[in-house]
Amino acid sequence: MPLAKILIIDDDLAICELLTVMVEEMGHRSRFVLLLREGLRLLAEGGFDVVLLDLNLPDGHGLQALPSITGSSGRPEVIIITGEGDPDGAELAFTHGAWDFIQKPFVMKDVALPLMRALQFRQEKLGQAQSLTFERQGIVGHSPALRAALDQAAHAAASQANLLITGETGTGKEIFARAIHANGSLAKGNFVVVDCSALPETLVEGILFGHSKGAFTGADSDRQGLVHQANGGTLFLDEVGELPLGVQKNFLRVLQEHRFRPVGGTKEQESRFRLIAATNRHLPGMVAEGRFREDLLFRIQALSIHLPPLRERPDDIKDLVFHQLSRLARQYHQDVKGFSPEFLDLLLAYAWPGNVRELFNVLDSALAAAGDFPTLYPKHMPPQLRLGGVREDRRPATASETAKPGISHASELPPLRQYRAQVMEKAEGAYLKRLWELAQGDLPRACAISGLSQPRLYGLLRQHRISLKARPGEA
Repeated sequence: MPLAKILIIDDDLAICELLTVMVEEMGHRSRFVLLLREGLRLLAEGGFDVVLLDLNLPDGHGLQALPSITGSSGRPEVIIITGEGDPDGAELAFTHGAWDFIQKPFVMKDVALPLMRALQFRQEKLGQAQSLTFERQGIVGHSPALRAALDQAAHAAASQANLLITGETGTGKEIFARAIHANGSLAKGNFVVVDCSALPETLVEGILFGHSKGAFTGADSDRQGLVHQANGGTLFLDEVGELPLGVQKNFLRVLQEHRFRPVGGTKEQESRFRLIAATNRHLPGMVAEGRFREDLLFRIQALSIHLPPLRERPDDIKDLVFHQLSRLARQYHQDVKGFSPEFLDLLLAYAWPGNVRELFNVLDSALAAAGDFPTLYPKHMPPQLRLGGVREDRRPATASETAKPGISHASELPPLRQYRAQVMEKAEGAYLKRLWELAQGDLPRACAISGLSQPRLYGLLRQHRISLKARPGEA
């Protein structure tokens, strides 16, 4: 095996030294750092094949940085080595590309074998990457998190296995699905979209499987269903979590046998298609609640891609703005408008709960408000977004906020940045405790309430020492 370079990120010096000895005995080179920011700085320079990553670091949580690490120069594999041995953390780590999840304390063979396998996989992947090309088909951005998703999309396009794309509303699940179809071997076939959230439950089987003449009142002729139309191409089930439970069993058989019977029909028909499903729901949780079939979940996620929310890829916002403004200029036969630095600052400061879709809607609105003006300014933005950009430090402090215990003289007053950080940390901790109580210990539900991604929320809970195993009121 060729000489590899391993980066160790762990705040325990003894662990770093032990892992360094192990790596060198395996015939590879290593470097170690004690802080997450130092690790990210080295990764930006490139050259690392595998990262051995601790989670609970002094300057951040490793899970929050995982998309940046896997998407950094060289796309290293990541093996997590941590004392945080809870299943939620492991699930999130694997979802976001970790190779393995090893709990402390450990013996050297617990790390050596996964490291050897990760390096073997990396050599095979690098060899295969020479033949993998992927046309973006309108996917915009170069952030580490997006590049990691694009790498997964390239591998998905090289396969015909069923694929599940997960991510919040507006993250671009359909555009990824279309790009994977266009880059795959079935690109000449149809790309058929099924919006499961818009299917009337009483008509869903007829829409999917078609119907025969006379099958019901108003069925004046035979009609092909969407499954038949996807024959030789791709069937895209958008918001698959909304598929009625009664239809899931019949659809499972279609995936297994590639055969179906139209409503009212007597003969089965065949349709061979590649399935790509997408959802913003937490399907394992729906399985536990009896609202989604476990066997169907296994069938639709032979491969999976998780798309990052826009707030986790702020580096892409400027590219997205240029892209959308150029597209709108072509659509309306206008010159491309510019924008002021303050306009971009507001966009960067906003949390974007609706993700890329919301950003594009805001730009559409701003363009209409600007009229013939050649430049976009904050005044052209919707009021709710401008209000979201108002900084806390522009609000006058109340008497209760200025009269803090222990601060009686000007000399004892800390710098504003330090004071703000202390206040924000305390408020953040109180919010998270209340959030965990309201969500009753359900991580996906807490994410839905807070608008945070699972890695971000998980990291914050750990940072504030709120146990994921705590019952409501015990956090």
